[in-house]
Order: sequence, then structure tokens, then C-alpha cells
Amino acid sequence: MSASVAVYRNIYTEDRFRQTYGTEDQSRGRERLRDRLAQRCSCSQVDCLHLLKKRLPVCSWLPKYKLKKWLLGDIIAGLTVGIVHIPQGMAFALLTSVAPVYGLYTSFFPVVLYMLFGTGHHVSTGTFAVLSLMTGSVVEQLVPIPLTLNSSSPEAAEFEAQRIGVASAVAFLSGIMMLCMCGLQLGFLSTYLSEPIVKAFTSAAAFHVTVSQLQSMLGLRLPRYAGAFSLFKTLASVMENVPHTNLAELVISLLCLAVLVPVKEVNSRFRERLRTPIPVEIITVIIATGITYAFSLDSKYDIQIVGHIPAGFPEPRLPALETVPEIAGDTVAITLVAYAVSVSLAMIYADKHGYSIDPNQELLAHGISNTVSSLFTCFPNSATLATTNILESAGGHTQLAGLFTSLVVLIVLLLIGPLFYFLPKAVLACINVTSLRQMFLLFQDLPDLWRISKIDFMVWLVTWLSVVVLNVDLGLAIGVVFSMMTVICRTQRANCSVLGRAANTEIYRSIDNHNKCYEIPGVKILTYNGPIYYGNRSFFKADMTQLLGLTPERIRSREKALKAIEKREREAISSVEQGVTDSSFSSKNDLFRSGAFPLVQAVLIDCSSVIFVDVAGARLFIQMCMDCQKIGVRIYLANCNESVLKILTSSGLMNYMNPQHIFVTIHDAVVYIQQQREKPPENSTTVWV
Repeated sequence: MSASVAVYRNIYTEDRFRQTYGTEDQSRGRERLRDRLAQRCSCSQVDCLHLLKKRLPVCSWLPKYKLKKWLLGDIIAGLTVGIVHIPQGMAFALLTSVAPVYGLYTSFFPVVLYMLFGTGHHVSTGTFAVLSLMTGSVVEQLVPIPLTLNSSSPEAAEFEAQRIGVASAVAFLSGIMMLCMCGLQLGFLSTYLSEPIVKAFTSAAAFHVTVSQLQSMLGLRLPRYAGAFSLFKTLASVMENVPHTNLAELVISLLCLAVLVPVKEVNSRFRERLRTPIPVEIITVIIATGITYAFSLDSKYDIQIVGHIPAGFPEPRLPALETVPEIAGDTVAITLVAYAVSVSLAMIYADKHGYSIDPNQELLAHGISNTVSSLFTCFPNSATLATTNILESAGGHTQLAGLFTSLVVLIVLLLIGPLFYFLPKAVLACINVTSLRQMFLLFQDLPDLWRISKIDFMVWLVTWLSVVVLNVDLGLAIGVVFSMMTVICRTQRANCSVLGRAANTEIYRSIDNHNKCYEIPGVKILTYNGPIYYGNRSFFKADMTQLLGLTPERIRSREKALKAIEKREREAISSVEQGVTDSSFSSKNDLFRSGAFPLVQAVLIDCSSVIFVDVAGARLFIQMCMDCQKIGVRIYLANCNESVLKILTSSGLMNYMNPQHIFVTIHDAVVYIQQQREKPPENSTTVWV
């Protein structure tokens, strides 16, 4: 059984509604503002404690830690992620064009710092393939290494120091940018990297990573290309040098892929049944290192190996800050990507587990993480897709899992690191490629994206093609610009439609989509589904002109006719005082019914979908009022939000329009117009539906 709604109330203009239901004393609002400012500026023990918990979240969640319930899960998850960090850190260091030991440093310091300052309970930070690729391109541009350089020579050590200096400078500048963004409360900037952009970018970057690792998998010593079309240049160079492939390294790569790919697929398909994923990467690293050492593969078959990994902590030192002017542009893109990926991951798992994160605090956490770790020869870091997924699936509950992750990496740094001397670089390249499985699977989202939104599908496609064809940073910029252009185009070409009333209701819908809704005689109700600003004012004006027939020719001809009527009325006034209004109204109606002009005596604009109006849009409203006055048509507004109404009022619209013609709802305006036409008693101001 359907329910019914009956409403009987007064007609409300905006002024009358504000007088009835608005704030009685605006000074109270000012007092509240002063109180809020005073409270913000006050300093007390409670405020200091609150600030400490906000800026150092470990002080908030650690006292509430449920030892018996969470500790075991955090230990298992932390140890599992730490085991994965070791091979991935060394592998992504090669992607950054620095020595593998710096990947281990980057897998240790950021983890500890995020545990203290981060708000994501299930976020795992460290090396990330996309950031490593972007940083590596910067390093290659500034410090290219000659192919003929002997890796054991003093010159090679000097080049290596220069390279990590540049990579650390990128991390330092990225951290400073994040800290500045946090101070300016710019956490919202990550929203400009929409989900289609981030997914297309990471998927396309996976192709760059894969192609860049082909030379290591084939045992080729080739230059690393940067800039536009770098992927195709690298592919062409690899294809050209395929005859020089080191067969031993090719066999190692094929064997590693034959092990890594199936086991990772098992981990993915049976993740619900496995208590912890199989640590296939570290197992592969250990076996490959042992075989290479036992059979002296490096000397017999000229296999590229990792080489010396020093034990212990690195000495603190400043990055190569003299390169800041040269790396600033690339660092902006690296910073935005790092923050967008980190916040997106944190939000996904926060929503899944029912807690919230603070985007600005995430900026602070990753800013401190990059800035401080750069002083210990680390390259840019962020939250990582693979290890975050492992951390959550292995049963992690809080940031304390990062402590156990860092302990695993610490043991490797202090004790085990030098044992990886004979690890083939081809193994690390295979780990790099197989770690991108999730990124390649992002193509599965395309059919659903096409079905849901073809515009978002185009954003995904343009971003992906731009990143693949041009370059990572340039492609990302093109994707962001294209995405913003789609938003601008959608606001420019917003739909303007005529509304009709559903019989015996106060509901008004577009007559194009609801053919049983009827137009109110003599009233044209229009709605515009977008803002009115300088970018779309011409489109808005064109739509209004078409729907109302307000062409310059019609305005002039109708203005002349109205002036003729007014002249006849003045002549009639001199002879007959009674009945002047009726004859005038009759004369105008006769003119309207003659067919020379449309039977529209009032235009009602529904502003419910107009989210904002700028100066150009306000002036267009004034021009429309003036044009309508010339032809004897009155304009009414309804459903204006406070900001739109304020701008229209400040622009002088009320000089051309009666303030009592602005109503709270469409139905209020329609009832008022109908009552004015029927000329009821002045006290009859009610709405009945």
C-alpha cells in the first residue's frame, strides 16, 4: 500500500524563510568564531597532550594495544613482510640505479619512522617499483656510467657515491615538499590523482619496469634511456643486442621465473588458506647465491653479481643538495605519486577494517620518513602494494608489525648482508618483474570501467598510453591534465532542461525524460545542472536563448509592441480610470495570444544544481533580467544556495529583480506566480499539495 504526503504551509521566499528560521543574532556567530580562535590559540596541558597524540600517533594507539589479541598476528605479519623486503629492497635498488645495499637501508629506516608517525594500521612502507623507476631515470640523466667502467675500480666507487647522492637528494627534496604540504594542509591535492589515473599510471609503469629489467635478465650491458620514447629505445637496444645474450644468465632468469611465477600464483589463489604466504623470493635468493658461489658461475660464465654488501649502518651524510635545481621538476611528480599511492592504500585498508586515517598526518609521516632516511643514503620510499597486501593477509593489526619487519632487515644489515655477495643480478631482475603481477592485473578493471563511465575509461586509456609511449613523469602530467579537462568540459556543456510538474504533487522533473509531467501555463521552469562561470556562460546563454526564444530580433520587436500597448494604456487612463488594469492585462494577453510571441509571462530558474556562480555568471543573470524586462517577462529564482545568492546579491542583481521573487522551492514560486495571475486576496499566501 502506497503512502501519501499532504503539506499545507505558507509560501516562503528566501527573505521570509531567513526571518523565520535563520539565526536571530549574528553576533553570536561572531562570538563563537572568536571563541574558536581563542581556543585554538590557547596552550594547556590537555592541548599539548592532544597535539602530541595527533602528531605522534604511536602515543595514541600503543597504550590501547591489546597484547593477547594482536601481538601474535603483528609478529607473524611483520616477520613475513621483513623476509619479503630483503630481496625486493635489493631488486628495487638496481631499478634505482644504485647498489643493492641501499635498498636494504630504504627497507629499514622508513619502516621505523612510519611506525611512529603513520596513521595507517596496515600500511607497509619501503621500496616501491614505480618510485624506484622514476628515481632511477633521474639518476641516469645526472650520473651516467660508462659501459666500459670496471665495477671493481676506484672510479666505479666514486660514480656509485655520486649516484646515491642524487637519489638521496630526490628523497630529501620529496620529504621537504611533503612537510611543506602538511604545514599548508594540502593533503587534498592527492585527490587530483583520481583512481583511473593512479591505476593506469601504475599499470603502464609496470611495462617500463619490465622492459628496463630485460638487459639484466639477458646478461646485456646496455645504456639506460630516459626521456620520451625511452621504453621503445630500450626495446630496440635489447633486440639489437640479443645475439650477445649471456646464455648462463638467460638460463638463471628462466629458472627463476619458472619458480617465482607459479608460487606467487599459489600465494594469490590460496591466500585465505595459507597462514603466511610462501617466501619464495628469499628462498630463490638463498638458493641462487649458494649455487653461484659453489660453482663459481661469476668467473666461469661472466655473470653479473651483486658484489660487496657492507655490514652495519651507514654513516649519516648530506645528500647531493647541489643537484636540487636539476631534480626539482622530477621530484614534484615523484612526491605526488608517492603520496597518492600511500594515501590510497591507507584509505582502502582503513575502510576495510573500520578506522580512519588523517591525510595531512600521512603527509607528515612520509615527509619525515623521506627526509630523515635520505640522511642515511636512502632513496625515495612510500607505501608499497605487495608488502601492504601481505601484511594485511598475514594477520597484521597495528603499526607494531613494522617493528618486527625492521628487526628482520636489521639482522640482515648487521650480520647476513655480506653473504649475498654472489647473488646474480638476474635473480633480482626476475624478482622485480614478478612483483608487478598486481599492476598487470589492473587491466581487468577496464570492462567494468567502460560500463560504468566511458569518460573515466578514456582517462585511464589516455594516461596509460601517455606513460607507455612518452615517459613516466610526462605521461602522468598528461593524464592529470586530461582528467581535469574532462571535468571542465562536463561543466561547460552542462544540461539545461525544461521542468514540468507531476500531477497533484510538488515534484518537478525534466519533460524530456518524464512525458507525463506537464508545463505550468505561462511559466517556463528551467534548470541548469552545473556551475555558471566564465568558462560556460556562453553555453548557458545559448541554451537559455534557445529555450526562451530571447533572440535580439524578438526582443526588439516585442519591446516595440509593449511600448505601443503602454502608449494606448496612457491614452485610456486619461478618459477612463476604472478598468485600466483589466484592459492593460487584456491587451497584453491579446498580444501574446496573437502568435507573434510565446505565451511565457514568467521564467523560473531552478538553481538547485548551480553549485557556484562567478562574476561573469552573475552579470549574465543581470543581462537576462534586463532582456526579460524589455519583453515584459518576470524572472524568478528558486533553490539558491547561500553562496550563489550572496554573489548574485553583491553583483547588483536585486537592482533589476524583485527580492521577493527568490523562493525556497520551485513549488513556492509556482504557487506564488499562479496566485498573482489569479489576483487572490493579499493574505492568501499558502501552499497546498
